Amino acid sequence: MSAIFILVGFSLLIALVFLTAFFWSVKSDQYEDSYTPSVRMLFDESNHYDSESDSN
Repeated sequence: MSAIFILVGFSLLIALVFLTAFFWSVKSDQYEDSYTPSVRMLFDESNHYDSESDSN
């Protein structure tokens, strides 16, 4: 029974660490750019494809 208390305490500690990391990332503007991900698929990656076609 004491193992359950240890595991619950440990899981709460891990959850607190992840919650702290999430708030830190929001505070340091990690999620600030909301425009680029929506248009990233439209960017031309011709350098990647040119290097593959040169090797063939």
